[in-house]
Amino acid sequence: MEISNYNRIHFIGIGGIGMSALARFFLHEKKVVSGSDRAPSALTEKLAKEGVIFYEGQVASNITPDIELVVYTEAMSHEHEEMVAAAALGVPMVNYFEALGMVANPYHLIAVAGAHGKTTTTAMITDILEEAGLDPTAIIGSLRSKTGSNFRPGKSKYAVVEACEYRRDFLHLKPEVLVITNIEYEHVDYYKDLADVQDAFRTIAESVPATGYIIADTTNPNLVPVLKDVTATVIDYRQFLDVLLALHQPGMHNRQNAAAASAVAAVLGLKEDETKVALENFAGTWRRFEYKGTFINEGGAIPVFDDYGHHPTEIAATIAGTREQYPNRHLTVVFQSHTFSRTHELFADFVAALSKADTVFLLPIYAAREENTFGVTSEQLTATLVKKGVRSEVFQTHGGAAAAVREETPQGGVVVVMGAGDVTKVAELLSQPITK
Repeated sequence: MEISNYNRIHFIGIGGIGMSALARFFLHEKKVVSGSDRAPSALTEKLAKEGVIFYEGQVASNITPDIELVVYTEAMSHEHEEMVAAAALGVPMVNYFEALGMVANPYHLIAVAGAHGKTTTTAMITDILEEAGLDPTAIIGSLRSKTGSNFRPGKSKYAVVEACEYRRDFLHLKPEVLVITNIEYEHVDYYKDLADVQDAFRTIAESVPATGYIIADTTNPNLVPVLKDVTATVIDYRQFLDVLLALHQPGMHNRQNAAAASAVAAVLGLKEDETKVALENFAGTWRRFEYKGTFINEGGAIPVFDDYGHHPTEIAATIAGTREQYPNRHLTVVFQSHTFSRTHELFADFVAALSKADTVFLLPIYAAREENTFGVTSEQLTATLVKKGVRSEVFQTHGGAAAAVREETPQGGVVVVMGAGDVTKVAELLSQPITK
């Protein structure tokens, strides 16, 4: 399928962060773009201003006869009425990752894969290529703080995208440069074990041509079977690790992300000083330890950060980074676990990571695409944390959690709101002044 063959494209679930970036790509290519979602959001409002025809609600009538291609989010059931309507009209349909491959593969593609750090690393690489004047096209899984957008239109041969391993979706991509930040057992609703995850990464690693590069930590034991005997040149990003680099984002995990981005710059032949300037000026991305503001209580001004971390490793890294930036402060974490399967499978790891905070307030588990066939609950997490001596409580609403944070955070405290669901609303409530 050639993108040039389609001029009228409809997105089912256009409010998603990846889907909206792809929609922006097509707008930039002068396509007529429409899209639907269950409800409007700040993102869909921006898309409408940029030229997207937005439908609030996902109904069959959104599929008009002039639509030539439908792109759907993979979370969507094939019984969804828009998809049924498109099938009845004979409209070709592709999921987001198939469409991303169609868009990205004609470029000299730099794809960033891994269990953690993909978004930050992708954005860092984009900033570096900008600084060097390479004018990349980029599709990023968050909004760059620098531009407020998840899409960067470029005129060069280079494209930078995230390569998500869920359901082996990244196999639609054909990168010349593949970054693997790390590998862990993740997406437990799809992969049966770590070996299954490694098999998927092995397949994409083998797809990189002999003239290409794979950037990875070659000492990571989870990566050893992935990298063995690949034809591409393997570069260990640890040799680019600079512990003195003046990043705005705290934590060793961000220094590792910067090292991986620096390795990409090196294989592209970019100057070290340009790379360093870009990284030191890197402003971060939406919901990656994003500073939201402060609230005032009896303890004074309390800083609030919002973070997408939803895997135990990510939670532990964010907490460690917060401790680095705010040593000796009382750390309150508001967390919402994402999917029942992940919470059940990694329950002990969640407890171990969250117990590094002083206070942990939880929201009910965000179901996403699942039913709770596991019987796991936030109340179980809280009970286990309390046994470990951590102040913990479950709140059923965002407002209840925000009120508890305001009331209980002591002087000199710091608050981090974490999770991949709608827990971000707590950060928004905390960073807004209370009106009386």
